[in-house]
Amino acid sequence: MTPRPAPITEDDLHAHVDGLLPPARAAEVEAWLAAHPDRAAEIALWQRQNEALNALFPPADAEPVPDRLKPRRLALRSRGVTLGWPQLAAAAVLLLASGTGAGWALRELDRPSETAGLIASAVTAHALYVKENRHAVEVAAADRDHLVSWLSNRVARPITPPDLLPEGFELVGGRLLPGDYDSDDGGPAAQLMYQNAASDRVTVYITAALPDEKAAYQFANRENLDAFYWSNDHITCTVVGSLPEDEMKAVAKKIYTQLTWRPDAART
Repeated sequence: MTPRPAPITEDDLHAHVDGLLPPARAAEVEAWLAAHPDRAAEIALWQRQNEALNALFPPADAEPVPDRLKPRRLALRSRGVTLGWPQLAAAAVLLLASGTGAGWALRELDRPSETAGLIASAVTAHALYVKENRHAVEVAAADRDHLVSWLSNRVARPITPPDLLPEGFELVGGRLLPGDYDSDDGGPAAQLMYQNAASDRVTVYITAALPDEKAAYQFANRENLDAFYWSNDHITCTVVGSLPEDEMKAVAKKIYTQLTWRPDAART
């Protein structure tokens, strides 16, 4: 009699996302997911989040994971112990570099209830305004000084449009939009629009930090648009576009690098 496969566990699912299962067990997990479409959709989200992290964070040197960044330590968050943005970002880099535990860690870091509204608003605004010609933006890039001052004052965070010329994109301009997360402290959002020589457009949707100022990052695909989202104790940002995968990742990473506040930078 052929033995029945062992039950699929959460550890199996996380290991599958991280590519750590032996081929035979991976095949069993794939078969199980085919029979459980809800979990398959969840696993697909984990995999896309891994892709987002790979796009946003540069590779880390091969090195042992410090005790403070190991999954067991991160799990303490559920017991009321919190880690700051620098520790969370470093943990994500090291987990991805080591190839272990990334799926598990992403579940700890993901905040769909708080980010879904921002991502949806960023995608909706992108889809609406990229179709416009004369009214794509409120303030054109030709009036850059006013654009930067206006959006920075209204969002209450310094907003310097990222330089995407090496990626072939020029700033079109920007506009002010309502914020969309559910908080009395919520404020407006700034949208920056970029365009390349082929008239492909990418938008950057920025708000002040969420009230809890926790770090998070997520990848979503909605209405055939890719959205890279992240937040920290300074801002939230969603990059939206429909470029080829490699190009979209390169643009998102460049924007992330230029807009993300770092612990060693002076807060303005």
